[in-house]
Amino acid sequence: MSDPGFIGVFDSGVGGLSVWREIVCLLPHEDTLYLADQAHVPYGFRALNEVREFSEGITRFLLGQGAKIIVVACNTASAAALHYLRRTFPNVPFVGMEPAIKPAVERTRSGVVGVIATQATFQGELFASLVARYAGDVRVLTQVCPGLVEAVEAGALDTSETEALLRECLTPLIEAGVDQLVLGCTHYPFLRPVIERVVRARVAVIDPAPAVARQTGRVLAQQGLAAKHSSVGHHIFYTSGDAAAFAAMVERLLPVARANAQVRAVRWRVGRLEPGE
Repeated sequence: MSDPGFIGVFDSGVGGLSVWREIVCLLPHEDTLYLADQAHVPYGFRALNEVREFSEGITRFLLGQGAKIIVVACNTASAAALHYLRRTFPNVPFVGMEPAIKPAVERTRSGVVGVIATQATFQGELFASLVARYAGDVRVLTQVCPGLVEAVEAGALDTSETEALLRECLTPLIEAGVDQLVLGCTHYPFLRPVIERVVRARVAVIDPAPAVARQTGRVLAQQGLAAKHSSVGHHIFYTSGDAAAFAAMVERLLPVARANAQVRAVRWRVGRLEPGE
């Protein structure tokens, strides 16, 4: 019996690799396609309709390459485009990112939780609906953190400049009494050691990526799309940016990934993604 295809994963850049690694850890036999739209990174300051256009183009490309499921490993793209993608591709299963409001509310003792994300994530209907559904009497404080996505894309994971950005971003939340901090951008888990150094033990940090990986596994099983083979999965990484630079970042962020992976370039041409040079 032939295998049903790849897991397609996409983000504006390297941030979605924090989700990809959880998927591969949980589902080691699955083949994956990962696309980093570094030609347009970061998505966070862009108009929601623009992010929808990028997301549709990426989805069409991944489906054309054989993806059986699409994981939108970007909070901004999930907020801007997830409902649109499900309507546009009704026969394709999608898994998206959503800020982990529910577990934060369930775990808080102070009654105050914080969420750090991009402005576009907070502007989407998804975030407001999650707060309305789960927050109850708990205060949910939001904080936009300019510069963090760019720091991760540049590989500045633990520099004095990055720590200063995080202190500026997190201090108002700490002073307001948050005891749960939701990472609302897939780039931020790569900064987790610095984040935990800033907030210390007084604040628990919540990364939704493991839950997204579990949901991906559930959807594959429910729809009969799980890998039929027992060998270790193969992985292809695409970037609309510089392929050599992206390969170096993959090796730095996920050194074990490069042993069984390829990195390829793609290019945007009139709203479509095509294989690059």
